[in-house]
Amino acid sequence: MTYETPASETPVNETPASETPASEICINELSIGTHLSVAKGYAALAKDAVQIGANTFQMFIRNPRGARAKELKPGEIETFLDILQMHGFGPFIAHAPYTLNLCSSSRHLRELSARMMGEDLHRMELMPGNLYNLHPGSRLDQPLDSAIEQIAQGLNHVMFPDMKTTVLLETMSGKGSEVGKRFEELKEILDRVAQKDHIGVCMDACHMWDSGYDIVDRLDETLEQFDRLIGLNRLKAFHINDSMNVRESHKDRHTLIGEGHIGEDTIIRIINHPRLCHLPFILETPTDLAGHAQEIKKLRKQYVWGSVSDKISEQNGISKTYPGADF
Repeated sequence: MTYETPASETPVNETPASETPASEICINELSIGTHLSVAKGYAALAKDAVQIGANTFQMFIRNPRGARAKELKPGEIETFLDILQMHGFGPFIAHAPYTLNLCSSSRHLRELSARMMGEDLHRMELMPGNLYNLHPGSRLDQPLDSAIEQIAQGLNHVMFPDMKTTVLLETMSGKGSEVGKRFEELKEILDRVAQKDHIGVCMDACHMWDSGYDIVDRLDETLEQFDRLIGLNRLKAFHINDSMNVRESHKDRHTLIGEGHIGEDTIIRIINHPRLCHLPFILETPTDLAGHAQEIKKLRKQYVWGSVSDKISEQNGISKTYPGADF
C-alpha cells in the first residue's frame, strides 16, 4: 500500500493550540525503532539499534519481571550516548518494569514501586532528554478513584522540578483491573500530577484497539477525542503493533504488523498522520532483530513525509543511508 494524505487530514489555517502544522513537523525522516535488550550492555544495544536501521528504541533498564537494575560499568553510559549522537538518534524510551504498580492494594508494593521508579528516574538523569514509559497500574478490588489518586501520589513522590526526563503514561487494553484503558482515566491522573512539564502519554495501537477505540475506521475521531480531553501536545510516543484480537476484547495480544485485526494499512496511516508523524514509533511485535529490521525498512518506504526530506537532502548534497554503520 502507498499512503497518500487524505484531504480531510490536511492541516487547516485555524490549527488547535496542541497541533503543529504538518509542514513543520513531518519533513524529517521517520523516527522508528523497536524494543531492544540491554543484557549485553548499553553500547551493544546502541549498536543493535544502528544495525537494524533504527533511530530510536525502547529498553528496560531493570529486570522487567523483577526489581533488580542492571549495574553500570565505568564509562558505559558515555560510550552509549556517543554512539547515539554519532548516528543521529532521537529521544529513546526506557520502559518501567511490569512489576511496578503504583496503585497496588499492598502498601509495601506501592512503596517498592515508587522506590524502583525513583531509582530509574535518577539513572535517566545520566541520559537527559529522553522518555520513561510506565503502565499506570492494576487496582485489583480498589475503587477506580482511589487507584488514580494512588498513582498520582506515587508520581508526585518521585518526580522533581528540574528533571530531564519526560514520564509517559501508556494507554492500556483494560485487561483485568488495569487503569488507563480510557482517555478519561489518564486525564484524571495527569490533572493531579504536579510536574506537568514532565508528564505525557504514550499511545499503544494494540492496547487502544483491544480497549475499544476504533483506530482502524475512526482514527481521526479517536485523536480528536484525545485532543479534547488531554491535548495532543501531551502525546510523546506511539507503540505500533498489530492485535490478535477483535476490538474491545481487553486481552492485549500483540502480533506482527499486517497479521492481526488492526492491519498494515492502519499502521501506515498512523505513521503518516499529520498529527502523529513527528513522534517516535516503537515496534512491539513478536520477532527477532532481523524481523524488526525488515519491519523498519518496510515502514520507512511507506513514510510519505520522508520523500520530502529526501528531496531536501538531495538538493543540499546530503546522503542518507540505513543501516550498517562501522564502529
